[in-house]
Amino acid sequence: METLSLKTQVAIIGGGPSGLLLSQLLNRSGVDTIILERTSRERVLARIRAGVLESGTVTMLEEAGVADRLHREGHPHEGCWFSDDDLMVRINFAELTGKTVTVYGQTEVTRDLYDAQHVMGTTILHEVSDVVINNADSAFKHAIFQMLPMLLQKQQSQNFHRVLGLILIVPSPAFF
Repeated sequence: METLSLKTQVAIIGGGPSGLLLSQLLNRSGVDTIILERTSRERVLARIRAGVLESGTVTMLEEAGVADRLHREGHPHEGCWFSDDDLMVRINFAELTGKTVTVYGQTEVTRDLYDAQHVMGTTILHEVSDVVINNADSAFKHAIFQMLPMLLQKQQSQNFHRVLGLILIVPSPAFF
């Protein structure tokens, strides 16, 4: 079995929009991250999920530097309508809360975050399994995981062997 050893300040388990956004915000603050995702990038980008972003989410995406396309292609909404057979009622978010929502698919947010992480050079490992965090309350924190080597993933070889990965998590003094 091959061994892959990496070192980072923060290991993030989950490469969906939340993990990618956390990594983006930390990287922009000077904190090194590695993301471990259990599925392929293609699978992450194919997951269709929510399409309405609340104003706080839009603000975080702006802070992360990934809101340009959202502002170009998203559709701001100030409210919505509820109706039944006899009545139609408009709830005006802007009047009631001073805030709006934006219609912009989570898949698009994820794509924007992947693009930004690529530009930053963040390590994102896909098709990772059996992740275990060891010594979380000590100075020698580390994550152990398994994955198929990238070459084998792409070739879909029948001679699968797994790589054992180790990520040494080196805390930044600013965190303690």
